[in-house]
Amino acid sequence: MTSDHDDYVYDEASGEWLSAADVAARDAANAAGPEVRDAVGNLLSDGDSVVLVKDLAVKGAGQTLKVGTVIKAIRLTGDAQEIDCRHEGIKGLVLRAEFVRKR
Repeated sequence: MTSDHDDYVYDEASGEWLSAADVAARDAANAAGPEVRDAVGNLLSDGDSVVLVKDLAVKGAGQTLKVGTVIKAIRLTGDAQEIDCRHEGIKGLVLRAEFVRKR
C-alpha cells in the first residue's frame, strides 16, 4: 500500500501512471546507454581492446581487416550493436559488435 504523499507521473510512452521513484530509476538506467556485447556475449565498455572474429572488407577504404586484428581503445556509440574505433589508415571506422571479441 502506498502513502498519500507519493508523487505519480503520467508516462506518455507507456500510457501508465508511475511513481516518481520508478521514473527516476528508469531514467538513470537509460542514461547509462544500452548494453553492448561482443560476439561471445562479453560486455564491452569504452576503452576496451577487441579482436576481429571475421575478415571484414572496409567500404571506401579499399582494404580488408583480417581475423585476429586488434582494435584498441573502442568507444561506444549509443547503439547496442555499433562501436566506434580507430585503425591505421582508416578514419571513422564503425564496427558491429557481433564481429569482435573482447581481448
